[in-house]
Amino acid sequence: MKKEEPVIQVGILSAKEINFIFEGEYSFNGISYSGKQTAIFKNSKILFGDEYLDELFFKPQKETNNFELIDVVIGINFHWERKENQRFKGSLKLIIENGQLTAINRINVEDYLTSVISSEMSATASDELLKAHAVISRSWLLCPLQSKEQRTKNKDKKSGTEQKTVNYQLSTINYIKWYERDAHTNFDVCADDHCQRYQGITRASTTAVEKAIVATRGEVLMFEDQICDARFSKSCGGASETFENCWAPVHYPYLTKVIDNSTEPEGYELDLTVEKNAEKWIRQSPEAFCNTTDKKVLSQVLNNYDQETTDFYRWKVEYTQAELAEIINRRSGFEFGDIMDLIPVKRGESGRIIELKIIGTKQTIIVGKELEIRKWLSNSHLYSSAFVIDTSDIQNNIPQKFKLTGAGWGHGVGLCQIGAAMMGNKGYKYDKILLHYFRGAELKRIY
Repeated sequence: MKKEEPVIQVGILSAKEINFIFEGEYSFNGISYSGKQTAIFKNSKILFGDEYLDELFFKPQKETNNFELIDVVIGINFHWERKENQRFKGSLKLIIENGQLTAINRINVEDYLTSVISSEMSATASDELLKAHAVISRSWLLCPLQSKEQRTKNKDKKSGTEQKTVNYQLSTINYIKWYERDAHTNFDVCADDHCQRYQGITRASTTAVEKAIVATRGEVLMFEDQICDARFSKSCGGASETFENCWAPVHYPYLTKVIDNSTEPEGYELDLTVEKNAEKWIRQSPEAFCNTTDKKVLSQVLNNYDQETTDFYRWKVEYTQAELAEIINRRSGFEFGDIMDLIPVKRGESGRIIELKIIGTKQTIIVGKELEIRKWLSNSHLYSSAFVIDTSDIQNNIPQKFKLTGAGWGHGVGLCQIGAAMMGNKGYKYDKILLHYFRGAELKRIY
C-alpha cells in the first residue's frame, strides 16, 4: 500500500438518461461547463449536446466546486427505496455500462469517508462511534485494493457464487447463493447498501465528523499484515455472525461470533447453531449492547428513513398462506404452490438461518445463504435471517397463517452499529469498540 492517500471511483447512478447540475465550472476536453446538463444513452453512445461519445470526464476547476445528480435511487430493493437528488465533491465520469449510462464519482478516500460516516449514520453520533466507523469504513474500502500478493489468501472468494444441486431421490433442490463485493468491474464501490452508503455532501456533515476523519486519517484494522475486510450491520441481535456463513467459504479469525455484551447473558445455551438454543435466544430478549430503545442513541446511528423501522432487536412478521406463497413464488422464480412448511436446516453462530427448507405442494427447495433467504421471504428483505417460524389455522395439512419472530437487522457480521453506539454512550473509546467486534485485529496507520 502506498504511503499517500488513494483516489477511488464510486458508482452512483445508472439510467438511460442522466441529468446533472454543475455548481461552479467543470472542464471536459478543454471546454468549461456549468449549470444544468443532460446525457442520454442513444445509438450505443453517450449523446451529450450534439456529440456522440464513449465516455465523459468532468473535472472541477476549483476544489470547492461540486455537482448534483438528479433522481439517484437509494436503498435499492430494500423497504426504504426512494429517489433523491444528491450533491458530490470531486470529478464526474459517465460511462456506458449494460445498455445504459453509469455516473461515477472520482474522489479522495478521506473525502469519501466524510460522506460515508454522515450517510451511514447521523452526523450527531458520539465522537468515539464516529472514529470507530471511520476506521471500519476505511478498512472495508481499502481491503480489496491491496496488492495481489497480499490477497492470495482470499483468491477463492467469488462474487455472486451460486451452487445448485438436485437430490433426485428426495426430490429436493439445494439452491445456495451469496453475493460478494467484487461485482463491480468499472468502479471500486457502489454508493448504496450493497457496498457502503455514500451520498456525497447531501447529508449534512459536522465538525465532529470531520474531526473523526482527521483523528483517524489513514488508520485501518489489520490482521496478520493484511487490511481487514471490516463488515458491519445495523443490529446483530445480540450475537454477531461469522463471515463464511454469509458469504464465500473463507474463514476470517477476526470475523467470528461475538456476544454483544460486556458479559455473557445468564440462562442461555449460547451454541446458537442448535435449534432449541436459537429458538429460546430469538423468542426472548437477552441483555446486549444493541438491545436498546434509547432514542438518543438510535438517532446517533440512524438517518430519518432508517428510523421508520421501529423494531431493531426483536421483530415479528405475519403472512397469510396466500401472501407468503405469492411472495416466495415471485421472488424465488420457482413454483412451490401452497407453502406447507418452513424448516431451518442449518443455523449460523448468531442463530441466523443459513439454509432453509421450503416445502411446497409442488416442490421442496433448500435455499441459502442468509441474504437469499431474506429476499425470498419478503417483498424487499426480511430484517435478518435469525428467525423462528410459527404456523396456525391448519386446513388439509396446509397452514393458513405464518408468523416469523426474528432478531437483529442485517447480516450481523463484524461491527454492530447500534451496539457500537451504545458502547460509545457508555464511555468506551473507539479502539475498545473496534476490538470488541473484531477479535484479534489491531489498529495501524498506513498513510
